[in-house]
Amino acid sequence: MYKRPRHGNAARTTAVLCLAGLGATPALATNGYFANGFDTISKGMAGAGVAMDGGVMGIATNPALGTQVGNEAAFCLTYFSPDRSFDIGEDPTGFLVPGKETSSNKSFVIPCGGANFMLNDRSSLGFVVVGNGGMNTEYDGNPFAGIGQFYGTGAKTPYGVNLEQLFIGLNYAYEVNPQLSVGIAPIYAVQRFSATGLQPFTLFSTDPGNVTDNDDSWSRGWGYNLGVHITPNAQWSIGAAYRSRIYMSEFDRYSGLFAEQGDFDIPATAVIGAAFTPASAPRWTITGEYQRIFYGDINAIANSGSEITPTLGDDDGPGFGWKDMDIVRLAANYEATDQWTIRGGVSHATEFIDDDQVLFNTLAPATPQWHASIGATYDINSNWSVSGSYTHAFDNDVSGRNKTPSLTNPVTLDMYQNELSLAMSYKW
Repeated sequence: MYKRPRHGNAARTTAVLCLAGLGATPALATNGYFANGFDTISKGMAGAGVAMDGGVMGIATNPALGTQVGNEAAFCLTYFSPDRSFDIGEDPTGFLVPGKETSSNKSFVIPCGGANFMLNDRSSLGFVVVGNGGMNTEYDGNPFAGIGQFYGTGAKTPYGVNLEQLFIGLNYAYEVNPQLSVGIAPIYAVQRFSATGLQPFTLFSTDPGNVTDNDDSWSRGWGYNLGVHITPNAQWSIGAAYRSRIYMSEFDRYSGLFAEQGDFDIPATAVIGAAFTPASAPRWTITGEYQRIFYGDINAIANSGSEITPTLGDDDGPGFGWKDMDIVRLAANYEATDQWTIRGGVSHATEFIDDDQVLFNTLAPATPQWHASIGATYDINSNWSVSGSYTHAFDNDVSGRNKTPSLTNPVTLDMYQNELSLAMSYKW
């Protein structure tokens, strides 16, 4: 089975986590706005890792892995470069400004960190700090400028939104027997949001003063992550995890934009997978997994935006029209030498908006479905190791029209991404 080396003392661990927490500026937008893997090792396998010991950051996905990880601490940095654009076509009855706009912010650095401590031979305590997000766009042009001019609301630039999320998890894992481990992690989440250039949307809002250009609004909440890890024999391991819906406080400064008066809870997600190490080729491990993200349960995300009505901010107010997303991953890990481990993987996500939802999603055109990743780990010595990974999210577009009268211009959303991640880990 896949093995990893061992990480740092308590002081070093505390510093790692403080850096990750204070510096987190997540801007990921891969599977909707969920990252395709929280850390460098799982990113090198297209996000896979629920059934494999991939180091301490793996407990962010499956808390039951804590007993497999041992004493370890890690710090990672991801450079994320997305290319987001929308193209609005001509329509004699349309009110939108035609033309193509590309988001000007294309470079982000996202830290993460964590540590795990064995309490005894059968239990461990750990904590991780990871970022998530993805609705981060800045367009120099505003497609609603015509409406703003006609109705006197204006339409400032840049046009776009920013969503950042930080998760802090305290992880406990217990080995029931040599074949079964379970884990639980309470999660504290913090998120902030801002929007600019949405002045024309005040015409459709129940709370026009809390729609746009109100600087950052902060939100906090709690949830939990449950996990199980099963090793029925030397060749197979099975993992499953469920992260609950995280109930967040409202974005008060944007109560006229999001459904339920600014409510923006974080959806639940479930993942199950298996890893196989052939007896005839013990340096190889093949893993596959399935994940579902329950976007459809969050009104602010799931409510239809196909017709923008004067109810923005209401419980049933317009949203992004996102549906639940299903992701399938297949990856491999190869211990090439005693020091080098090489990995790679692919993943595919289902398309999660219909073609009549494109207009509102110009704010966050998270269209990629296919990801491909490669990665490697170099064991410097018995304690220290360094890992790296590269992920490409393939170009994908979604085209359609909104149903709101005078907003029926054809719209095409387009996005692709590149991502580099580096991590340093220490085991003791």
